Amino acid sequence: MALDIFEHPIYAQRKYFVQEIAGLDDVFDFLDEWPQEKRDITYEVMLDACRKAANRQLPASVVAANFSRFLKKHGKLAEIEDVPTHLRRVSDRNVSGI
Repeated sequence: MALDIFEHPIYAQRKYFVQEIAGLDDVFDFLDEWPQEKRDITYEVMLDACRKAANRQLPASVVAANFSRFLKKHGKLAEIEDVPTHLRRVSDRNVSGI
């Protein structure tokens, strides 16, 4: 089951590339790869928010905003200027598949 897609993607700076985070599935994957030694209270709060959003107890938009803050706190938020133009999503993308 695909989880909620964010209104706008978030870009995370990885070691050698910029990763597009488009929805809850991507946030779960990102957090799963987060190093054990860096899993602090902000990590736990972020993971809890994702779980609540997956259970429809919290809007995905709240997770998106908090995940951006999480990335910024850890120096991993990539600004849109860091992402090559051809890799950016268009704002009117069709997410329904129709």
